[in-house]
Amino acid sequence: VGNSCVLTCTTKSNVTMVTWKISPKVGGPCTLGYRADQNKTDKTNCSDSMNWKFRPDRDPTLEIRQVGIAHEGNYTCEVVTTEGNFHEMYYLTVLVPPRLTLYCDDHGNPVCEAAAGKPAARVSWLPGSNFTPEEEGHDNGTVTVLSTLTAYSTNVTNTTCIVSHPAGNQSKSIAC
Repeated sequence: VGNSCVLTCTTKSNVTMVTWKISPKVGGPCTLGYRADQNKTDKTNCSDSMNWKFRPDRDPTLEIRQVGIAHEGNYTCEVVTTEGNFHEMYYLTVLVPPRLTLYCDDHGNPVCEAAAGKPAARVSWLPGSNFTPEEEGHDNGTVTVLSTLTAYSTNVTNTTCIVSHPAGNQSKSIAC
């Protein structure tokens, strides 16, 4: 999320037409088209963040700037040439790194919150002990994971929460 994404499409000679057909999970479909005989491009129902990266007659690569969760979905490129039709299909999955917060609850137990990540983060503790993570799903597809470290040993002064996520791992330490 927030980065640019580039989807490549087969570069062929004698291109007649190139079409990107985009079906996001959220919102309606959109298309980007190019016709060689008229040297014309067309954009239907696509956001401003989606466009050709280069000139479509030379390179039909699609660029999505500032990727958001709404961009997740199916992307199909069709290249029509004198030799035939060529398709490339992608499914774009958007990763959202969680926001890590670590604090002490009213009972002196460390609480680790990995907020609004996609997919849900995995939470673990050092030193390891008993914990049960709770997950709360949000309407936008993100998940908040809350983990409270119980049976906290009084002779341990510092604990570390480790959040594992495909968009990057994080850790924080606290003494409660």
